Amino acid sequence: YPSEFLTQKITEDNQIPLHVNVSASLQYVAGLKGNALIEFFHNNIAEVENEELRHLMWSSVLFYKTPDVEAMACVLLSTKAIYFLLDDTLICVHEHQSDFWTQENSDCENSSFHLSCCFVLKLNDLQSVNVGLFDQYFRIAGPSADHIVTCLTRDSYNTHAFIQQLMAVLSLLARTPSPEPVDKDFYSEFGNKNTGKMDNYELIHSSRVKFIYPNEEEIGDLTFLVAEKMDGLTNLQSLNILLYVLAFQVNPVEGPASNCSLLQPKTLILTSSDLFLFDEDYISYPLPEFAKEPPKKDKYQLADGRRIRDLDRVLMGYQTYPQALTFVFDDVQNQDLMQNLTLDHFGE
Repeated sequence: YPSEFLTQKITEDNQIPLHVNVSASLQYVAGLKGNALIEFFHNNIAEVENEELRHLMWSSVLFYKTPDVEAMACVLLSTKAIYFLLDDTLICVHEHQSDFWTQENSDCENSSFHLSCCFVLKLNDLQSVNVGLFDQYFRIAGPSADHIVTCLTRDSYNTHAFIQQLMAVLSLLARTPSPEPVDKDFYSEFGNKNTGKMDNYELIHSSRVKFIYPNEEEIGDLTFLVAEKMDGLTNLQSLNILLYVLAFQVNPVEGPASNCSLLQPKTLILTSSDLFLFDEDYISYPLPEFAKEPPKKDKYQLADGRRIRDLDRVLMGYQTYPQALTFVFDDVQNQDLMQNLTLDHFGE
């Protein structure tokens, strides 16, 4: 350790996405290559001398305690813990809002010394991993609200690579085996199935960490929700979700009037007749076991919806990933003249 292959792989993965602006401290980390990166991990981040860095990934993250703040993080997976190396501005912005981030000397603006805070989730505290629809994101959950983090990879390949590495690392953990299952009789085995809701697919790892994948019902619920937003004009049987992707909407407001970020995270859903943008809650669902009440917001909130037949043209940028698409719709909205004529002339 580290093997030449591992050093090369971690160096290749150490790239901040092009659309993200980060502080000087994280840019410094992204500039490290090869053994310098491994040494940086051992000198500044690792908590135990004999732990090994196994995987590195740059991803947007959300914390359960601050669900409205998406921040870029360098996610480091070792044989002992998952480390989230975060921008120091995240602490400054949210100190007044929550005691989740605490820092002694928070003179962020005037300091020429750039800090990064590191959030640590020990593998021994890990209880479950929820993989989002189409592997666009995953949520890591520990024993309390402080231990729940969602990684918005927006990329099925990155999600798959991280989950694979996590399973491999968890296999090294020595945990006491689960107690032998108690033999159930026929009635208790089949008597509790009347909830009417199918559980998600669960894979219980040998380390007893649950890996939970979405089932067909999640797509069914989403299809029903989309049909509701289409004013009931469509037949649910014929409605198919063709595409579900986590994207960003470029905020059209310019100048100092806009306090919000230029890129607004959105869930884009395409059906055969409509294009929808939803604000999705990626961190609160499914509800953690300790949650006393449901979240204040629904999982999906409609932000915008347009009919494909009103689409005039699609403009494509020529920059590298992430690709920018501009959808131009006709001004006349929801004016279906033929339908109205039919009603006037032939309806009662």
